[in-house]
Amino acid sequence: MTDDREDSLEERRKRLSAELAGKHAEDAAEAKRDAQSEESRKGMALGLKISSEFISAVAVGALLGYGLDYVAGTSPWGMIILLLLGFCAGILNVLRSVGMVAPQATFNDRSDKTGK
Repeated sequence: MTDDREDSLEERRKRLSAELAGKHAEDAAEAKRDAQSEESRKGMALGLKISSEFISAVAVGALLGYGLDYVAGTSPWGMIILLLLGFCAGILNVLRSVGMVAPQATFNDRSDKTGK
């Protein structure tokens, strides 16, 4: 009788071990999917940030140029020049965001380099 009981317990232990191994495999697969989706979300957020910075710089340049043309009466020249400056500022912001250009120095950074 004790042999049957021990066999039964051993069988239940094996079955539970197999179920636990299956659960661990499912958990590992789910963690991998979560990590991949997190990377995807980070990439999407970075892309939206970069595109909005670029578009806003061009739009601000165009609006300032249009305002300058309206106030000063310089026809298309103010808009052309400030639109190009906005485009250049947008490109610079994009390059800073992706790390291709050094970040803009602040007042504290300049004083640290001079030793004052």
